[in-house]
Amino acid sequence: MPSPIQLAIIGGGPAGLRAAEIAASAGLQVTIFDAKPSVGRKFLVAGKGGLNLTHGEDFEKFVARYSGPDQAAGTWNDLLACFDAPALRAWSAEMGVETFQATSGRVYPKALKAAPLLRRWIDRIKSCGGRFEMNHTWAGLSPGSPHRLEFANGISVEADAVIFALGGGSWPKTGSDGSWTRGFTSLGIDCHPLVPANCGWNHPWPPEVLSAAEGQPLKNISVRAGEHTAVGELLITQYGIEGGAIYQLGATLRSMSEPTIAIDFKPTFSHSQLVTKMESVRRDFLAAASVRWRLSPAAHAILARKPWADADSLAREVKHCVIPLDGPRPIEEAISSAGGVCWNALDSSLMVKQFPGIFVAGEMIDWEAPTGGYLMQGCFATGTRAGNSAIAWLKMKQQISPGAAEHVRRCP
Repeated sequence: MPSPIQLAIIGGGPAGLRAAEIAASAGLQVTIFDAKPSVGRKFLVAGKGGLNLTHGEDFEKFVARYSGPDQAAGTWNDLLACFDAPALRAWSAEMGVETFQATSGRVYPKALKAAPLLRRWIDRIKSCGGRFEMNHTWAGLSPGSPHRLEFANGISVEADAVIFALGGGSWPKTGSDGSWTRGFTSLGIDCHPLVPANCGWNHPWPPEVLSAAEGQPLKNISVRAGEHTAVGELLITQYGIEGGAIYQLGATLRSMSEPTIAIDFKPTFSHSQLVTKMESVRRDFLAAASVRWRLSPAAHAILARKPWADADSLAREVKHCVIPLDGPRPIEEAISSAGGVCWNALDSSLMVKQFPGIFVAGEMIDWEAPTGGYLMQGCFATGTRAGNSAIAWLKMKQQISPGAAEHVRRCP
């Protein structure tokens, strides 16, 4: 292997592949290292759900989906402006994979598969000269000029620039096990601990609730935690609750000393409207409410935990059903993770401030977003920024030809 190589990319997930594509297309000598026998494993896991690539909502709402501590104002406006949802859909079309927008706003490939897109993506990177080195688990970094990378198989390489895209701590079987945090911390790079995001939460349901409601959805509800409200669905599970509505509230719940949600089973009706629908009822209030208010089986099972003597108190519970939570599910079960490299350790190019020529992309950075295409879009956007930034930095160091810089996509 040539040493030093121009650009080493550590991690073959969406962020790393996107950075590799950008840099290789600009004529850089790029090598992608991954711990697994093949790249894109988490990408393929996402494909089992149809591969939700992005979301079709307007840009202002889209940007508001992203959160994380210590982010400078406008961080995600800037990142997504470089590679937004329309750009991602156009990119997929260039690969010969057309997309469609579902009624939910989520965007998927028409074939609802990840493998065809991944194969074409890898072929594009290879056609531009990108190299893949599999079964290389990153084990250490000695920053310098060039940077020296150590791998667990005993191999060492030198690189003029490095992009780390090792993912967070969720789905460790795909390679994103979060073990990189120890190495980064030992280098003095500020990192927040990785914690589960977009995950289920524990609640000890009584046996009678589980027998009637386990696996049953709660649809068209709103869920409140602290000062934040989410609209969506929940699913009753043996361990507690999961689903899009609670995923959106993860950051708020983690900040609470006693995490609690309040479910509104009928957000389109006021308390008084619900009571009015029950004016003629004098007994069996829950049974009558299930019909008149069209309560789902899961909602009925939750409300049946105690008796109801009148419509007024039942309506109040329907509008504000408090569920205490015992904590999130393990990070291994989470769809994504929060925590990682602190924003204040990076400059706007996603370069580590204390180590010029070292960049970070994807879920390694401390940001989170709900499911719905936002996670994938965030990885593509940060990979785009890191790839372009590496090109610009190498040009500044006069380590690439001036002509290569013509390929750099200009970002605001």
